[in-house]
Amino acid sequence: MSIVTIRNVEFINNPARFSDVYRFRVTFECIAPLKDDLEWKLIYVSSPGDEDLDQELDDCLVGPVPIGVNSFEFEGSAPDPSKIPAEDVLGVAALILTGSYKDQEFVRVGYYQNTEYDNDEMKETPPPRIMFDRLVREISAKPRVTRFQIKWDVQPPTQGASAGAATSAAVPSANDLDNMDVDNDKPSS
Repeated sequence: MSIVTIRNVEFINNPARFSDVYRFRVTFECIAPLKDDLEWKLIYVSSPGDEDLDQELDDCLVGPVPIGVNSFEFEGSAPDPSKIPAEDVLGVAALILTGSYKDQEFVRVGYYQNTEYDNDEMKETPPPRIMFDRLVREISAKPRVTRFQIKWDVQPPTQGASAGAATSAAVPSANDLDNMDVDNDKPSS
């Protein structure tokens, strides 16, 4: 059972210029107080076949985390264009938000990001050299959520302390119900 469940991830600046920072708000529920911080990372994947090209755009620590619904705003840098192969700049890339507790990843939320030129003429006939200042990105509204079983150092409350809280399933916001793919209880690797 997970002590922390993501309720919503809201991108504040979507769509945006390729060079703009990523701004988003993460809302999550915690069913037991955590003594240590949660670590969140934002990773840009331009070439799925080459993990060495993945870019960690930013990370942050959130904590101590009390019981209840919590949220925070996260800002991550734009990817470094010099680290993206020219053939992988335009089109689809992945943006991954990970959540970890004590160096154990408990959730991964992946989004597709489409990058293209900001006008039809350049979309139809791209210039020979990438013009990064003319690129825009749009992050899909449909995330892929994967949860991992980890060893939490706290116990969820007993049924008597909070009726149903320990056994209730995560409930996405109404806007997310049709947009979420979920893989539950994948073993961590």
